[in-house]
Amino acid sequence: MSTRTVDLVDYDDAVRRYDPVLGIEVHVELGTVTKMFCGAEVEFGGEPNTQVTPVSLGLPGALPVVNRTAVESAIKIGLALNCSIAESCRFARKNYFYPDNPKNFQTSQYDEPIAFDGYLDVELEDGTVFRVEIERAHMEEDAGKNTHVGGAGGRISGAEYSLVDYNRAGIPLVEIVTRPIEGVGERAPEIARAYVKTLRDIFRALDVSEARMERGNVRADVNLSLRATPESPLGTRTETKNVNSFRSVERAVRYEVSRQAALLDAGDAVVQETRHWHEDRGVTSSGRVKSDAEDYRYFPEPDLVPVAPARSWVESLRAAQPELPVERRRRLQGEWGYADAEMRDVVNADAIDIIEATVAAGSSPAGARKWWMGELARRAKSAEVELAELPVTPGQVAQLQGLVDSGRINDKLARQALEGVLAGEGDPEQVVVARGLEVVSDDGPLLEAIDAALAAQPDIAEKIRSGNLGPVGAIIGAVMKATRGQADAGRVRELVIERTSA
Repeated sequence: MSTRTVDLVDYDDAVRRYDPVLGIEVHVELGTVTKMFCGAEVEFGGEPNTQVTPVSLGLPGALPVVNRTAVESAIKIGLALNCSIAESCRFARKNYFYPDNPKNFQTSQYDEPIAFDGYLDVELEDGTVFRVEIERAHMEEDAGKNTHVGGAGGRISGAEYSLVDYNRAGIPLVEIVTRPIEGVGERAPEIARAYVKTLRDIFRALDVSEARMERGNVRADVNLSLRATPESPLGTRTETKNVNSFRSVERAVRYEVSRQAALLDAGDAVVQETRHWHEDRGVTSSGRVKSDAEDYRYFPEPDLVPVAPARSWVESLRAAQPELPVERRRRLQGEWGYADAEMRDVVNADAIDIIEATVAAGSSPAGARKWWMGELARRAKSAEVELAELPVTPGQVAQLQGLVDSGRINDKLARQALEGVLAGEGDPEQVVVARGLEVVSDDGPLLEAIDAALAAQPDIAEKIRSGNLGPVGAIIGAVMKATRGQADAGRVRELVIERTSA
């Protein structure tokens, strides 16, 4: 194999000449109180190595017991993914050595997963629906966490020493494995991103996980290969490990397509390996040669009996499944009266929850969308944060729209009030009062401003008096300027016509 450096191929050129095939493995950390096989507490951010038991530390003679809630969550996930639920399944030992794996094996499921043969329909940004076939969803336990000290960027290369925290070891996971995702073409990055996002939304709807990617609750391993044509055999795949943001999933796919195309163009072979994603540089780097299943020497876990969920239990869970994201979007779109394009914008901005909360707090659906998808979306983009991270609540946005609806402020003044809310000056009502932003509706001050505007623009005043109402807007504009935008424009128009017809 050649090791010479090759330049990346332009992505659009690569997908014109090669057919990309995806495979995605998503790990979701379940939100149970205790770990998968022991009573150790699960809590994010605890002091290192305080949430452990002999079982999670892999001490000799410690025997595991299956967490029933974790099994229930796995069944819920399988049902949401249109999977068949096994009448009987069992755990296996996946044997490998790494410091964060104290038993030298991971308790997982191999050939007998709890859920299998499913699918997930994924809606893309333009409304296209793409079906992803699910091979299986299986239960397993998480490993601990290594911290490498002294190296660049926390990597083991160049580190002086490493620390291991076993708090995460044994936390229950469900891993969802797709079949090869074919026919993606140039939309491979978009499909990968939409698939992982749809899964995240399902986990939250099922209430089986906080599904916070920034905490590692959801992690994606992205497999990608290229082949000459859709009819050609599958190419050699790489697996980019532990990608934990939607944007990174998309970027990792684009990078690997360009990198693998460059290798193939140069006559080099793609190595079947795991790769690391570097968010700061937007590149992947080689990890280790990818092991096949037989390399892990799977064998049935002798310390655990098979899991055989009763059919009555499975059916009761099926009957109790909550409204899933696609169904919820359709219902809300109907209730809110949004056009398809408007609803897609809301979905793509991850704004459904905050708009729903804003409507529940009293805003009209149109008003909620106006603020979140307009002024607030602009500010979030400028600050490079998510909408939900802005320092304003759905209740405050609903109050802001209520002030507009009541006529106390107009949209221009509302933007000033919103600025005050974002600056921490209080709720919209407090900001309006403190800044003196209420619309001027008293005829006295308005008439003074109107008379001054008419006197300053006698030609326009004469046209209005002669019955030409077209220039009224110029007088209204002058009054709005004089009142710092606080005049009631409708009332100003009425008064101008009255004043010039007298």
